[in-house]
Amino acid sequence: MAAASVPAAEAALAGVTPVAGPESAATARPPLVRAVIAFAFLMVAEFFYSWAWNSVDVLRPFMRDSLGLTLTQAGSGYSAQGAGALVGAVVIGQLADRHGRRAMLAIVMLGYGATLIAGSWVDNYAAYLAQRVVLGLFMGGIFPIVVGIYVGLFAPTVAGRLASLINAIFSSAITVLGLASGWADGDWRTLLIAGGLPPILLAGLALVLIPRSVDARGRTGDRSARLPVLDLFAPGLRARTIALAALTGLNFFGYQAYSGWLTTYLRDVRGLDPAAMGSLVAWQFGANIVGGFVWGWAGDRFGRRFNALGFLAAAVAILLYLHVETDARLLGWIGVAYGFMLSASVIWGPWLTELYPVHLKSTAASIFNWGRLVSFFAPLVTGSLAARFGLGVTMGSAAVAFTLAALIWLWLPETHRAPLLPGRRA
Repeated sequence: MAAASVPAAEAALAGVTPVAGPESAATARPPLVRAVIAFAFLMVAEFFYSWAWNSVDVLRPFMRDSLGLTLTQAGSGYSAQGAGALVGAVVIGQLADRHGRRAMLAIVMLGYGATLIAGSWVDNYAAYLAQRVVLGLFMGGIFPIVVGIYVGLFAPTVAGRLASLINAIFSSAITVLGLASGWADGDWRTLLIAGGLPPILLAGLALVLIPRSVDARGRTGDRSARLPVLDLFAPGLRARTIALAALTGLNFFGYQAYSGWLTTYLRDVRGLDPAAMGSLVAWQFGANIVGGFVWGWAGDRFGRRFNALGFLAAAVAILLYLHVETDARLLGWIGVAYGFMLSASVIWGPWLTELYPVHLKSTAASIFNWGRLVSFFAPLVTGSLAARFGLGVTMGSAAVAFTLAALIWLWLPETHRAPLLPGRRA
């Protein structure tokens, strides 16, 4: 694929090496002020998306008590939501490439806002699952749409740092939702309404604040009868697409195998009290936010494949965590290292769009959510491993997953013009 031409002055201002990509030199970008306003709107959409997505976890104990759900039933809400998101990512990503990202962003915001509010009327398990599936359908489209828009607003040289900001907004919304659940004394229905109203009221601004250039026909409006997702499996791209799907799947499996069992491991194996457990998890979560900014910069400066080193380091941190003595401070520092390294994947959004032709930006970005298929089965697989071999072996399998993911990542093409790590070019 032809590399994108980035003006030398723009690259100098960014202070980084230009990144290659599939766009032509003629690609029009909006004025800086317009681009910043548009990106600010994307961060608002991302904040309330995160509020909606994480409500299934943060508000789970309150919904479980109110609806009389078992632990398994309450947890299945995430699986239902993830199933919807997988379908939504594929379908909505293609619609965004075919019919325009601005319009689809507005539709998705209306959809997830209204469906989140509808959740406040849920009064039984069947309705709970149905609401989460529909909510997931709309939310699965946010990532491919948002990535598809912001890579068209700014030069590729800053795409990693833009992804870091989106990552920080996502994490910040989780924090705010957690605090709000305490302020509302567990009134989950009110919190669903509070998270659903703003995106409904703001959705129309997508057509005003997002530049038309992100929907320019010939770049995002391929009108051929062929489904955009099929182009991802065209000759020459098929192996790349399958490898990327495997990469994202291993990421989700590794996260579930380690982070999904972390609090259980700290209580049942390490014997820590709730206060110590909460502190360790909080530090790890904070490190993930900080790491997002560092790895976003690194991906812009040294190449998209450079961040694969973060996954290798995360695997090492996991093994250390499982074998050191039970010292809360030591576990805390290793946990910080793991959280920091795990955020290396922040560069995936921009990288996915650079690996494919311009008219497939949002469809390509949806590959990230294909890995959620693995997360449906990960709890069953890791649960069986835990029952038979113990939590240590189960969580250790995450190190294997992240190592394999890193190797696949390093095998895939590079889009940076002067990467630190040598490799195949896109």
